Amino acid sequence: MSGIVGIVSKKDCKEDLFYATDYHSHLGTSYGGIAISDGNKTLKKIHTIEKAQFKSRFSEDIDFINMQGNTGIGVISDRDTQPLIMRLKFGEYAICGAGYINNQNELANRLIDEGVVFSEMPNGKVNQIELAVKLINKGKTLEDGIEHMHDQIEGSLSLLLLGKEGIYAARDRYGRTPLILSERDGDIIIASETCSYKNLGFKTKKYLGPGEITLIIDGKVKQIKKPNNKLQLCTFLYVYAGFPASEYEGKNVEEFREYSGTLIAKRDNVNVDFVCGVADSGTAYAHGYSYESGIPVKIPLLKYTPGWARSYVPPSQETRDLVALMKQITADTLIKEQKMVITEDSIVRGTQLKNYLLVKLWDAGAKEIHVRPACPALMFPCKFLYSTRQLDELFARRIIKRMHGEHIKNVETYLDPDSKEYNTMLKNMEKDLNVTSLRYQMLEDMISATGLPEESLCTYCWTGKENI
Repeated sequence: MSGIVGIVSKKDCKEDLFYATDYHSHLGTSYGGIAISDGNKTLKKIHTIEKAQFKSRFSEDIDFINMQGNTGIGVISDRDTQPLIMRLKFGEYAICGAGYINNQNELANRLIDEGVVFSEMPNGKVNQIELAVKLINKGKTLEDGIEHMHDQIEGSLSLLLLGKEGIYAARDRYGRTPLILSERDGDIIIASETCSYKNLGFKTKKYLGPGEITLIIDGKVKQIKKPNNKLQLCTFLYVYAGFPASEYEGKNVEEFREYSGTLIAKRDNVNVDFVCGVADSGTAYAHGYSYESGIPVKIPLLKYTPGWARSYVPPSQETRDLVALMKQITADTLIKEQKMVITEDSIVRGTQLKNYLLVKLWDAGAKEIHVRPACPALMFPCKFLYSTRQLDELFARRIIKRMHGEHIKNVETYLDPDSKEYNTMLKNMEKDLNVTSLRYQMLEDMISATGLPEESLCTYCWTGKENI
């Protein structure tokens, strides 16, 4: 998903930028990058973070240690090397972004036919940040260029552009990824996650609106473009991707998850010994479930965090499987002969849950396992952020394909929990996972837990509908 942060400070910003960037590490495991300007020159540094944490990469880097300046941007990237330093017709900028351009190949080929040259071509594909810059450069002004870029892309992209005049912050057109302004004694941070600046003493001042563009300069914020009326915040930020201490549109992630857990329990009636959350993101749902049901919480699944990333984030299935195998350890005596509810944030691919976690619980002697994901079945690959890309990646679609012998175009009946098709799918899922029962969170309950109106949320991966 990626996370971005920018700082304009009265003093050297390097230390604050270092920590604020690191606090976005839950959003990507490919690259970490920082660019800092002293007003005359801008320097950048990018490291791969696939096998080492952001902090260790940068804290030992002499080039980074020698950087200094009052303005800077940082990024934890889920796929592209960034930030990039590029010269546009509007000036020189260091640029980073969060999002996904779904039609990148089509746009890149069109620009190449027009004579545009791309220099960043990892694995034969254009860097999405460079592609965005080439599109922005076609505008009459920087604002016009950003609008042109939004017009051309399918997907979403929020950007930070660091130039001599300050930092431009541009939230994606429908606000699928957040950008939040915060302030501390005249210093200003703009970030994807509110958790990134809380320990640095910054206080939230404003959530940028969808499509809004601002310029941060000399301790001031100048609005360059007013926000659009239509918000489509990614609901999966609340469900899984967001850090529990963060807020989106004023709603805390942990609060969402606990309340969501109570809603799951209200619709449940199983007789079990305890409820357990799959750490870390599933734990809050277990607490909410316990508050509502009176069933105690136990922790028979223990997460060994040192050195292991979030299992959903790595790009390769092999790496995701390794993380899933090694990260969760069972406390066997808490499990033997016990009936349990397992709260999970979601079932995306299903391979880790099936092949590793559930096997460990059964091997430890579990008597019953009832799985309760905190969102509906994921049915559609995300078009707007870098997550699932193919139908075969989705557990629900693989089950439906197995039932029909092929992928079917119309899955409308499988979205309706009251339909015969949905319940047949659920039975096949239970059999495939080898669980006592499986019950998904209802769409209306998930939406209710956000505290936002349905029309302000992107729920495409569950419904296949764009609310625009």
